[in-house]
Amino acid sequence: MPLVIRHALCPMPYALCALRYALCAMLFALSACGTGGEIVKETTVTSGKLNGLKEKDRVMLDEIKRTVEKKGVDNGISKVIEKTPHFTVSEYLARYPEGRGFETDYRVGGNDVLNITVYEEKDLSREAVRVSGKGHISFPLVGSLKVSGLTTTEIETLIADKLAEQQYLLNAHVSVMVSEYNSQHFFVLGAVDSPGSYPLQARERVMDAISKVKGVEHEKASSRLMLIRTFHSDTEKEQKLVIDINLRDLLDRGDQASNIYLCDRDVLYVSPVEHYYIIGQVNAPGSYDMPENGITLVEAIGMAGGFTRIASRNSTRIIRVEDDVEKIIEVKVDAITDAGKKIHDVVINPGDIIVVPESFF
Repeated sequence: MPLVIRHALCPMPYALCALRYALCAMLFALSACGTGGEIVKETTVTSGKLNGLKEKDRVMLDEIKRTVEKKGVDNGISKVIEKTPHFTVSEYLARYPEGRGFETDYRVGGNDVLNITVYEEKDLSREAVRVSGKGHISFPLVGSLKVSGLTTTEIETLIADKLAEQQYLLNAHVSVMVSEYNSQHFFVLGAVDSPGSYPLQARERVMDAISKVKGVEHEKASSRLMLIRTFHSDTEKEQKLVIDINLRDLLDRGDQASNIYLCDRDVLYVSPVEHYYIIGQVNAPGSYDMPENGITLVEAIGMAGGFTRIASRNSTRIIRVEDDVEKIIEVKVDAITDAGKKIHDVVINPGDIIVVPESFF
């Protein structure tokens, strides 16, 4: 009778036990091959087409790329915003407390139009007095006066003093009002009904600007409103900053702290809702609004109804453009979900195109 040798740790015959261990090792190796290597791999696009895409998906991919590229051209202001320091409203007011004081009297500039009344001498009163481009007006008896940079109250005092100096009229009571505001402007851009340049009047705030542009396009606008402010314009000390304002808090919750007084050359930018795209073997491909709190690749696939049964899950790719360079990020999704490696999940950027090819097996 043949001798049967058993391993101390294996109740089966030694040969069978060894075979079992070999099979286990092989299965482990195959499993490792399925999710091994880099879970996330990034490469720069040089040439060639993405494999595993049907013709309709290729057409959709080309169309999405054109859409994303066009948005990049239209929103060149985004590059300015990216390079400019950002402050919350509270941070801005803490750093620039004078920002609370822009409600002071309007300062007259070139091309503004004034109505001037001298109560003691009606013949001296003038309407529609235009300030020259160099900031001067011409007034009876006193000649040319430089009024640029002065408030209406200061112009009233200046005219009264000049009339007294020339001994034409002592203690004159003068009233100056701005009838046309032309010297200062602000701009409103982005997801609003009537974007453009608007004259800045006295004591106007952010809400006044939104009213002038007939409100925001609620279906297209995000909750992000950015005020780009310029200091020391046209000088060597010129600098910009961005004040981030929550549009929902301002419009819906009456956040008066965010209703900041406007300055000359302010730019208000209502950021449109940003999108990411997903095509290929998911149950609901298409364009999706970017959540304000962001989204990851696995979450985005879930939003699209998950993979189809013929999806090449571990060949999922993200097409991303950064600094005008197109990149492809290859992701083995199963290695993230099955192995619980959430740390490797990729955060989706606005404009990203997620591509899930078809499996050939």
